[in-house]
Amino acid sequence: MRHLYLYLPVLLTFLLTSCDTPLGGKGGGGGSMLPGLIPFILIFALFYFLILRPQQKQSREKDNMLKSLKRGDGILTTGGIYGKITSITGDVLSVEIAKGLIVKVSRSGILGTANASDEERKAKEGKSDK
Repeated sequence: MRHLYLYLPVLLTFLLTSCDTPLGGKGGGGGSMLPGLIPFILIFALFYFLILRPQQKQSREKDNMLKSLKRGDGILTTGGIYGKITSITGDVLSVEIAKGLIVKVSRSGILGTANASDEERKAKEGKSDK
């Protein structure tokens, strides 16, 4: 999706070769191609503003969140495990998921940050169920 501009020449070639007026000049009253291109331009603009732009913004926010992780932050992994960062070495994070149980997780395996209150609430719910 990021390289959508690579498909633009293919689309333009298709539009130019599928027009009704022959390119030789003999066609009797050739018109402008603009009315034929307007729907495609509108669809592309709609696609950009409804799909591509929000997706790029969300990707930027996640990248910023992953870069700003630090020791002591509560996190949620893509596997659904809550934990607390104990150390960071490059792209590998050591995460404590239970008292004394530390696992190593790739930075790309982090879904988001988790508030300490969320973890405490979940821990209390787990204790009250027993």
